[in-house]
Amino acid sequence: MKEELEKRAVMLGEYILEHKATVRSTAKKFGVSKSTVHKDVSERLGYINKRLYLDVKKILEINKAQRHIRGGFATKNKYAKIN
Repeated sequence: MKEELEKRAVMLGEYILEHKATVRSTAKKFGVSKSTVHKDVSERLGYINKRLYLDVKKILEINKAQRHIRGGFATKNKYAKIN
């Protein structure tokens, strides 16, 4: 069981790094919850692969800084479709 969790954490981290993906898009791709992705890459990955953890952390920080912009675009597009 522990090996499966470690493999999943590495796999999710590599996907985020390769695609510069968000937690939400990664969760959708792998069919797991956002909480699972977040726990795997922010907690477990640090013990398994420190270098990958640090690289993924940088991407997640960028995503967090940009999320208010993405939300604004989503709202704009939503109301553009209504009118």
